[in-house]
Amino acid sequence: MTSSSPIRTLVAGLGNMGRSHALAYHENPGFEIVGLVNRSQVELPEALKIYPIHPSFPEALKELQPELASICTYSDSHADYAVAALEAGCHVFVEKPLATTVADAERVVAAAKANGRKLVIGYILRHHPSWVRLIAEARKLGGPFVFRMNLNQQSSGPTWETHKALMQTTSPIVDCGVHYVDVMCQITDAKPVQVRGMGLRLSNDIADDMYNYGHLQVMFEDGSVGWYEAGWGPMISETAFFVKDVMSPNGAVSIVMDPNAKSDDIDTHTKTSVIRVHSAETGPDGRFIRPVEDLAMAGEPGHQDLCDLEQAYVLKAIREDIDLDRHMNDAVQSLRICLAADESVRSGQPVLL
Repeated sequence: MTSSSPIRTLVAGLGNMGRSHALAYHENPGFEIVGLVNRSQVELPEALKIYPIHPSFPEALKELQPELASICTYSDSHADYAVAALEAGCHVFVEKPLATTVADAERVVAAAKANGRKLVIGYILRHHPSWVRLIAEARKLGGPFVFRMNLNQQSSGPTWETHKALMQTTSPIVDCGVHYVDVMCQITDAKPVQVRGMGLRLSNDIADDMYNYGHLQVMFEDGSVGWYEAGWGPMISETAFFVKDVMSPNGAVSIVMDPNAKSDDIDTHTKTSVIRVHSAETGPDGRFIRPVEDLAMAGEPGHQDLCDLEQAYVLKAIREDIDLDRHMNDAVQSLRICLAADESVRSGQPVLL
């Protein structure tokens, strides 16, 4: 592979995220898709119909010898597929969560380092200009912080089917939680020290040992505290389904959503509409010195635009040999927190980290 030749790319998993990432590779001249992997034939966008679909990832990896493997399958296959690709000499993009256990996540990171390959994990919010701004505004306030975040999705029809498939291996507070716990960790920089979780199975359509509503609490070494809530299903309320709020002694930064937004609209999950900045500073009379400032986030990228940005970063990381140690360590840490919350849900006890 020369610095200018397209990177030969194999995309595994053709669900919602896999299709979006495949479209990003298709449109970016820095990549050349050599094949797609899915266990069954699926209906694809017209642009992707020119590529062959292989039923087996190991066989496609051996036959096609790609330079980048993009792993967008269900979570329980992430670690094994990623390690196989890294050991075959591929760079790897893998959707979040990186794995279903901390040990497997650490195994993937170790394989990337041992083989000198790039490993990028699909933390799409890291590539969203509005979320980058939210994190920057929160950090300017200074800690300790209170984090209040959730993403509840009232799903039905095909969306509920997708959620049920995800819950065969991963609970909502792990699958979605890694994104928002990662945001908390980027803002505070402090080590997480304790996690608590609670959850409830609200549907007979899922396994007896799975829950489709969960809530986690995390405490950090600097005194910061945060909670994250996630629920999936036809019974989930759309009242306050999207809360993204950070408070500190010096004020607060919040996302204000479009009141007409729907919880199962995938673009809603990343769009911020308005970032509201509140300063707690008061004058001699005890009244606030500055009014609330609303930062309009006009022209935000949609879901496909974000996937395009994310894969552009993968290309940049490979071409420019970007040091991804912090990126990989952050992915393991956010997963550790969310899996500790899942453990706490099941045991009824807090987990010390």
